[in-house]
Amino acid sequence: MQRRSFLTLGLVGTAGLVLAGCGFQLRGLNTPSAPLSELALAGTDSDLARRVEQRLVAAGTRVHDGADRILNLGRPDIRQRRVSVLESGPRDEEMRLVAPFSVQRADGAYLLDQQRLEVTRRYSVDDGDLLGREERRDTVREELLEEAARQLIERLRSLS
Repeated sequence: MQRRSFLTLGLVGTAGLVLAGCGFQLRGLNTPSAPLSELALAGTDSDLARRVEQRLVAAGTRVHDGADRILNLGRPDIRQRRVSVLESGPRDEEMRLVAPFSVQRADGAYLLDQQRLEVTRRYSVDDGDLLGREERRDTVREELLEEAARQLIERLRSLS
């Protein structure tokens, strides 16, 4: 009896590992669902605001000025600083994005009052590769914007 249950568990475990290894996923997981049925965007026009609007529309949220909930999105502040102490050769830098936001109803009542999104990425650059260094910074900036938009959408899901 023990041998049979051991073999059964072994086969089930092996099948699970094979399915996970080949990328099997259940339907409905990781599909973008609309955090809200409709939403108005207010605030400054920025790359982050455009990305958030694109993600909302892709998820099925109607974005228009007459919506019953308003997302107030402030201008994102992107700063970079040197992390490593070496003056030459490859060095580590950090880029950080901070963006204030709030969500309110059309009558002015706040659903989420003055919150901040914060996303940080560390990366390595080399002083000898000027073009590669600028491309790396641009890539990290794009990653920051994407991650900030994803986090904001996740926070909006709690309101639905």
